[in-house]
Parts: sequence; C-alpha cells; structure tokens
Amino acid sequence: MNRLFLLDAYALIYRAYYAFLKNPRVNSKGFNTSAIFGFVNSLEDVLKRENPSHIAVAFDPAGKTFRHEAYEQYKAQRLQTPEDIRLSIPIIKQIIEAYGIPIFQVAGYEADDVIGTLAKKAANEGFDVFMMTPDKDYAQLVDTHIFQYKPRFGGAGFDTLGIEEIKAKYDLESPLQVIDLLGLMGDASDNIPGCMGVGEKTAAKLLKEFHSIENLLENTAQLKGTLKEKIEQSREQIIFSKFLATIKIDVPVDFSIENISRKDIDNEKITEIFTELEFRTFLAKNQQNGAKTEKKPSNSPQQGSLFGDENETATAGTGFQPAGAGLQPVSETQTHQLHSDIYRNGASEGTKNIQNTDHQYFIVQTEVEINDLVKNLSAQKSFCFDTETTSLNTFEAQVVGLSFAFKPHSAFYVPIAENQEVAQKIISKFAAVLADENICKIGQNMKYDMLVLANYGIKIGGKMFDTMIAHYLLNPELRHNMDYLAEILLNYKTVHFDDLFAAKSKNNDIRTVDLKILADYAAEDADITLQLKNILEEKLKETDLEKLFYD
Repeated sequence: MNRLFLLDAYALIYRAYYAFLKNPRVNSKGFNTSAIFGFVNSLEDVLKRENPSHIAVAFDPAGKTFRHEAYEQYKAQRLQTPEDIRLSIPIIKQIIEAYGIPIFQVAGYEADDVIGTLAKKAANEGFDVFMMTPDKDYAQLVDTHIFQYKPRFGGAGFDTLGIEEIKAKYDLESPLQVIDLLGLMGDASDNIPGCMGVGEKTAAKLLKEFHSIENLLENTAQLKGTLKEKIEQSREQIIFSKFLATIKIDVPVDFSIENISRKDIDNEKITEIFTELEFRTFLAKNQQNGAKTEKKPSNSPQQGSLFGDENETATAGTGFQPAGAGLQPVSETQTHQLHSDIYRNGASEGTKNIQNTDHQYFIVQTEVEINDLVKNLSAQKSFCFDTETTSLNTFEAQVVGLSFAFKPHSAFYVPIAENQEVAQKIISKFAAVLADENICKIGQNMKYDMLVLANYGIKIGGKMFDTMIAHYLLNPELRHNMDYLAEILLNYKTVHFDDLFAAKSKNNDIRTVDLKILADYAAEDADITLQLKNILEEKLKETDLEKLFYD
C-alpha cells in the first residue's frame, strides 16, 4: 500500500526553533538558522527512516482564517512570530521545493484543515496516511488508514498513533471524541475557551457517560452540583469551542495522486542553499546523492581539522628566525606597513580587531624572561598555549614559536631557535608546567600541538579544554576554526596566516616575517582561544554537555 506523509510545517518549525532557544544556531553571517536546521533535520529523518512514496507539506496562510473571522480571540494569546522564524520561512519553502516535495497552502484555512482534507482524500484512494505533527488536535483525524506521526518529546524518533493508541492516550471510545474533549476542556495553545473548571479528566469522564457534547447538553439534568451549573452556564461556549476545535475535511484543495508524489531532489539547488546556510553535514549527504561542489584549495600551510573539512583548518607557522629583544608590548612599540594592510582588509565596520582592541602582547626571549613566564604560568589554575611549526606532518614539524595566555587581552610569544639543540633547551623549560596535572590546559585543535610537542619529549598533563571540540558539540553543523569562532562569538576579526605575506607572494616562509608582526599573530591566537574558552565553557554548562565533553 502507498504511504503518504503530511507535514505540518509551522508546528515542526516552531518546535525546532525553540529546541535551540538556549543555544541558537547562528552562521558566520549572523543569521539564526535554528528553525531551518531543525526542520531540515526532521525532514531528512523521515525521508531516511520511512522513505515515503508520497509526501507533502502544509503551511498556514498569511492573514486570518475562518476561525479568526468567527472568534477574534482565536490564538490571540500567542506572541508575534519571532523575527528569526519569519525570515526563515521563505528559505524553508525553497528547500522543500528543491527536495521535490509539494507545498499546500489555502487562504482562509489552517494547515490542520488542509492536512485533514488531504488525509481523508488520500485514505479514500487507498493510502496509509501519516500526519507528522506534535499537535494533539490532529488525533481527531486518526482512522483505520490515518495515523498521527508524532515527534517524541525531548528526544529523537517518532511515535505512530493509531486508533487504539489515541483511545488509550485520552481514555476515549473513539478518536472522533477528541473534538468533544477539546470542546469541553478547551485548548490553551489555540485560546479555545471550553468550559471553565473542566479539565481533561473530567471531560473524558463526561464523554464516557454521554459520548458527545450534544448528548451531554441534552441531559444536564443527570449532572449534579457545581459541575451541572458550569456545563449549563457554558452551553453556548462549549458548542462554539467544539466548532473551533473541529478540523475541516472539505477544504477546496487541488488533490491528485500526482500532486502528492515525491519528485527527484534538485541537488544543485540544495547545494546552493545549504552552502549559503553553512549546513556542512547536510551538504555532505547531498554530495553523496550526486551533487558536486567546488572547493578552492589554500596554498598556505595549515593544520588539518579534527573534523575532516579543508575549510576547518587552523593556520600553522612554517618556520621562525629569532630577532628583536626585550619583554615589551608588540603592537605598541612598532607599527609596520603590513599591519595597516592586514587591518584594512580585516573586519567590517563595527567588528573588533587587533588594531582597535586594547591588548598587551609580549615577546619573551631572554632566559630571565622565560623563567619569569614559566613561574607565572605555574601559578595559574589554567592557561592557553599554541605552537607555530614548520610542517603539517607532526612527525617532522619543528616548533618555531610558543604562545601563552592566562588572562584576556594579554599574551606572550616565545620565539624558538632554528638550531634544534637550542630549541630543545628552550622548549624543555616549559615541560614541567605543561605536564602539571593541577593546571588546566586550553587550546584550539590541541591534538596537533600535543603530537608536535611530544617530539620534544613534552607531555601535556592535567584537565584540558579544546575550543574546537567544544564548539563541535554545541554546533556540529557549523565550522569550528578559530577565525570563524572569533567572528561569531567575539565579533572579532583575527589576523590570518595568509595576511602575513604580500598578496602575490609565493613565498610563505614565516622566517621572512618581522618578529613583532609574527608575535602579534601568534599571541593573538592564544588570547582569542582563551576568550573563546570562557564563552564555550558556559555554553557547555547551559546545555548539559560537560560530561560528554570532558569524560
């Protein structure tokens, strides 16, 4: 038997949006994609789980419906549609169309009525129909070949509710009695009044005895006490509430089997939309279905991503020649023409960057300065560290610089000598503090730094906080590199590795970069990563992901 899935668009969109309310999904353009992501996730789930031969999505129309015309207070208690949802609707419709799924929307009727009509018509044509919605009023439509496909509350998956499940859930004799149940108890979500003082249990008990609202109102003499008074006083209100709660099954909708058939996906269009939204996982699935995307490789040396996407890289140095002297703020002592080019091409108006943000970045070179830094780090409960290296290959990479930060807007850069014997001596000075089990270590893509430092006999000990992994747990669909995180979480435009070199230069050897410019770049990495940690740590707490993250 053919199966038709009917999706209540707004019910699923609102559910998705509020599921991400504590931790909204915002892309690099600042656009909240929570509603879109959640809806697409539900759509992908049902397509993969059920693989329906026929499917359609119903939307509420703009403007009033016949219920609003009959009752001005219908749904009047609801807040205005959030702006993020309002902006998401046109994009969701484009996605549905690109999936080859028909959209139904009829002026003057709610999606409930459209779905009710389609469900009855399709069942008469021999379909098994599944109404995908969390709303309880759909239960009245459940019949021999019509089911409610209800998302589980607070978890993954769906429950399929047939006649027996509805009867058991609401303690009724028939799904049709759901209309009478709502007429008596009212429905706060739709502002349907019902009878004051009658809840679900009392309503179900009355329907067991009288079977319908009409029969109840004809036999109120059999009632006693205050219940009798309430029912009789609310007679007209109860009848009207039943009218409001009744889903129409005769909406003027253009129904045909062809109109509800699932069409081929427009992979090119889907790729375009998902790329714009930055839906990486959905893009990958789409590519498996045959779509192709072009990726422009970067010619700069970069660290590989933990998550296997060339766009998810974190830049790494390619060598370093020590120069300069003294423990001094880098940016405050020298301004290079290259800085101006970097900053000019960096942030948009209103965005912070290294030039317009107060900071103190120090170059640490002498033995006294290094010893003082180690002592300072040893007194901290946590600190951030980062490495600059000569290669992506962790087995051959040489460390050319270390950067540290333990308070926002302040960081230290330690240049490491090219001579490997000298380099080993400098790096070894940090061995004890890096291995200290009582100090939390913070970093971005720490696995790379840990493997590189292991070549020097350095072990990283203690609790660890990797900002890349933290953001992955919070928003797996988005990018996770530090530059991107700085933009969306700190409104800060970082100095990029490629920006250290002339635009047409083919020589990206970091040894050619002025020390103070390089120190700015490297120290900023540690500083920004520390600031990101402070934000992401709180978000992990808010979303109860700490155990997963740490353990």
